[in-house]
Order: sequence, then structure tokens, then C-alpha cells
Amino acid sequence: MRLHRTLGTTVGALLLALAVPTSAHSTTGDFLYKTSTGQDAGVSDQTSGVCINLPGTTEEAPGNSPENYTVSTATVFLETDCNGDTYTAMDPGKKLGEETKMRSVIFS
Repeated sequence: MRLHRTLGTTVGALLLALAVPTSAHSTTGDFLYKTSTGQDAGVSDQTSGVCINLPGTTEEAPGNSPENYTVSTATVFLETDCNGDTYTAMDPGKKLGEETKMRSVIFS
């Protein structure tokens, strides 16, 4: 009888845990870069796993010089919508130079 009750309690707790909504994970901190015109820009406190097309970048002129001051890994892409095979993963605190061109970023 105790095994039956324990099993019922365990299953009930598991179902309750699955029913409770979870919040979206987000990264905290700043991701800084230079726009296509050389102006300083950045995004802050973004949702993890969501691609961000970087303001101030265009198809003709990507941004550059990314600095990852978030608590998450940032992956910068040369193409918009985090597409293409040209990308660079940046650990928290990492800075890259003008040679790193990008138009979008996603945080893990």
C-alpha cells in the first residue's frame, strides 16, 4: 500500500511541475558594437535564444568591433536573422576588433 501511495505522490508532483509555466531565460548585461557608420551602439538584457538584427547595420555595411559584456555566450552572424555560415561565438567579457563584421546576434 505504501508503494502505491508513494508512486501516486511522485506522479502527482511530476504532473504539477510540468503544469507550472516557466519564464523565458534572458541574459543580463550589455552587448556593444559599432554601426556601419562607426557610431557606438548596443543591446541590453535580451532574451536568450532569440535572434536580434543589430540596429545600424545594413546589407551594404555591417557592424563591427563587438564587445560581449553579458553573462551569456553571444554568437554574431555576418548575415541578418542569424543565418549563414559566417559566425563567431563570443564568451562573456570577450572583445573583437574591426575585422569582425556582423548584422545579427543570438545569446545562449
